[in-house]
Amino acid sequence: MNWKVLGAGVVVTVPLLAILASGFGLNPRVESNALEGQAAPNFELETLEGDRVALSELRGKPVVINFWATWCQPCLIEHQALIRSAQRFAPAGVTFLGVLYNDEPAEAVRYLKKKGAAYPTLIDVNGRTAIDYGVAGVPETFFINAEGTIAYKATGPVNDEMVSSILRGMP
Repeated sequence: MNWKVLGAGVVVTVPLLAILASGFGLNPRVESNALEGQAAPNFELETLEGDRVALSELRGKPVVINFWATWCQPCLIEHQALIRSAQRFAPAGVTFLGVLYNDEPAEAVRYLKKKGAAYPTLIDVNGRTAIDYGVAGVPETFFINAEGTIAYKATGPVNDEMVSSILRGMP
């Protein structure tokens, strides 16, 4: 047996294993969001129906922005909860918006006709808005307070209780 080769292999392998093991126990659903506490990036996008929506025009009321796609199974899981939450919080002045992520508008139209809709879905044609918000995958939901500050980012599917709790706790 060649002890020099074995020793060199151990010297290289052990530090790599230590680095990999340091990630065990961390929750992959918990991602930092440097935008929390910062002004929400403005955008101006068209809805699936061709209307224009600018975030700056919604200042003064809370906004919930959900990045989603038709091919996303977790998005399907949260879809009905978002519809219920949008209907529940609309009288309180909360605006819900969907932003289509890396998907075809025609697919989204078919999906929403089948699954229902309670708020507009915006088309992020070149993905610029998703980039500005640091979206790593879908679903991701941003809760923006009336002053235009991102109060909270939820990674993964949201549910009724989560949405209610976050909206009630926003400044």
